[in-house]
Amino acid sequence: MRHKKKAPARGIRVAEQIQKDLAELIPRELRDPRLGFVTLTDIELTPDYAYATVYFSVLTGSAEDSEKALNEAAGYLRNLIFKKMHIHTVPTLRFKHDVSVERGAEMSQLIDRVLKDSGEGSA
Repeated sequence: MRHKKKAPARGIRVAEQIQKDLAELIPRELRDPRLGFVTLTDIELTPDYAYATVYFSVLTGSAEDSEKALNEAAGYLRNLIFKKMHIHTVPTLRFKHDVSVERGAEMSQLIDRVLKDSGEGSA
């Protein structure tokens, strides 16, 4: 019987710690006016910890502008994480806007609208 491959526990812990540290560092250290109110949703680490894709959503401001600002500050944030975490390899950060939150909200609104319309039509 073959076992399914799953992410190693260390990789999960490293990703969670990076997400926690970035959530503290971004609002405290970055003063870019293009940056909206950013929420980190997920981090994907490569198996060798060389790269981390950081997914985020934006509550205020432009997602494109926030993505540019975060990617421009990625080296600075990586340096700050290196000082906080005492691991050999701190991954290079790449930020991507996570559209799943917005799509989920749109789907919820569509479902609510259909349910409301179907309730009015049967009355």
